[in-house]
Amino acid sequence: MLEKRILLPKLREAPRLKEIKKIHKGIQSFIHQPPVLSSNSINKLIGTSVYFKCENFQKNGAFKIRGAMSAALSLSNKELQKGITTHSSGNHAQGVAKAAQLLKVPAYIVMPHNSIVSKMNATKELGAKIITCKPTIKDREKTVQKIMNKKGAVYIHPYNDFNVLAGQGTVAIEFLKQQKDLDFLLAPVSGGGLLSGISIVAKKLNPDLKIIGTEPQKADDAFRSFYAKKLILNSNSPQTICDGLRANLGDKTFPIILKNVDKIIRVKEKSIIKAMQLIWERMNIIVEPSSAVPLAAILENKKYFKGRKVGIIVTGGNLDLKNLPF
Repeated sequence: MLEKRILLPKLREAPRLKEIKKIHKGIQSFIHQPPVLSSNSINKLIGTSVYFKCENFQKNGAFKIRGAMSAALSLSNKELQKGITTHSSGNHAQGVAKAAQLLKVPAYIVMPHNSIVSKMNATKELGAKIITCKPTIKDREKTVQKIMNKKGAVYIHPYNDFNVLAGQGTVAIEFLKQQKDLDFLLAPVSGGGLLSGISIVAKKLNPDLKIIGTEPQKADDAFRSFYAKKLILNSNSPQTICDGLRANLGDKTFPIILKNVDKIIRVKEKSIIKAMQLIWERMNIIVEPSSAVPLAAILENKKYFKGRKVGIIVTGGNLDLKNLPF
């Protein structure tokens, strides 16, 4: 375990901007600050100026290390000594495994048996112990509980945790410094950790900025919950190519999203594939399907975004190169 480290506050309620700024300062030495890129080719094609915050260039290839470090650094040495655990299909798994590696503590990661092999391998390579389970939320949580009981490890939830969502919110602190004049800010939404976190930051720094969550039609619990104003869950295993967007909103993330987010847009699978292919071809960067969902939302709603400046958070670039959707 690191002898000298910053102990971050353990959040008991929805974070405020000043707390997220403190967390950003605390995790900076553990993360990258990825660039914002733009493509004249894509802008010309859709009639919109799009700015991509490239978290696919983040450590482990995804934004999840931010929330994992925020949560891990809020734990005392006594809490950390028996390790940390979580369940995840991939990116959060790697984030928690990396946090454990950096802090020199054990990591026990529960992954569905049908997780992408490359994500499982990457998690193992970080020194984590992988425990597989059936691909349902119930089985994930049941398996994590067994580990907590047996090992005494501390559970870092993938999204429904105030420290985790505050860590994810640090993306917006950087993004809005790098690109100050945005009209819209788009992000994928699954459990809502990223969307809720960035919404707190964005609404304080720029109250006029429109914040939009985007998700696949085949995993649209956020869309249905947002407009019904009550939590509505997906089926046990939504059949979308976006393996990172199959979770349901949490009781901590959902109220924040209801308060701060302006709109949720759901998109078709074919639009996700088209958007992913565009980014690969026109920008020469690798993104996973989940990361392409915001651009897919623009492709399906060109008139709504026409002539505006739109920020997109590219959440990750971890995928199985042997099974591309195009």
